[in-house]
Amino acid sequence: MSDQATRAAVSIPNRPEDIVVWSADYLGYRWSDDHPMNPTRLDLTMALATDLGVLAGVELVEPSAAPDSELLRFHTSAYIEAVKRAPSQGPALRDPDDVVHGLGSDDNPVFEHMHEASAMLTGGSLAAAREIASGRARRAVSIGGGMHHAMADWASGFCVYNDAAIAISWLLDNGFDRIAYIDVDAHHGDGVQAAFLGDPRVLTVSLHQHPATLWPNTGWSTEVGTERGEGSSINVPLLPGTADRLWLRAFHAIVPGAIGAFRPQIIVSQCGVDSHREDPL
Repeated sequence: MSDQATRAAVSIPNRPEDIVVWSADYLGYRWSDDHPMNPTRLDLTMALATDLGVLAGVELVEPSAAPDSELLRFHTSAYIEAVKRAPSQGPALRDPDDVVHGLGSDDNPVFEHMHEASAMLTGGSLAAAREIASGRARRAVSIGGGMHHAMADWASGFCVYNDAAIAISWLLDNGFDRIAYIDVDAHHGDGVQAAFLGDPRVLTVSLHQHPATLWPNTGWSTEVGTERGEGSSINVPLLPGTADRLWLRAFHAIVPGAIGAFRPQIIVSQCGVDSHREDPL
């Protein structure tokens, strides 16, 4: 363990245990009025958490937008430029290269200030990572994060920039060499898995609906990593309708043992809630 990672693990006087990263600018990540991923849900989450007292004693941290230098940890420069360029073309993209990048589709329509809003979400997850790495906090939550479908050079599944992959990359460059990523979204975390498929320093664990029954149709149990990273990807596909008891049984049968064997210095979690039975997605 590096000196920086060690400092993050030891007790630091007067540090806040929990930090929530939040900005009203997250609400700018708005695909369209009728798009299922409406940012109003983020505002409602913060309001509900405040009313219920969940945020009592929790420090709120205001993030800044991730600069291109951080986005380039995972994304190609051509893709970033396409994201910046797309809003000026309107919903019907004229540049065929932008269509190749997954922009302008039904899932990923173009919206005003797409780059800026997406970079702000990524900046939130980077801020959370920095709070942990510096030792200022033990746990940090990035309310607007979790864009786990974005690939290096294309948008996918409502995701433009892959904040989780970028935050993990930053941690790898700042003192951490064993990072566990746990994804409990109903959809497989394909973008994060792709980012670290051959990297033995990152363990990715995903519990999701079976890929034979749900997009992105990846996350089969046979996907275990490649080359030096073989064995560092764990996928637990579950049948539609899996109830709480069976879901928890699968989680406890796999995750604690995997984490215990890998012994990560830090855990990054994607806590998507669309596995709820009443979520239409």
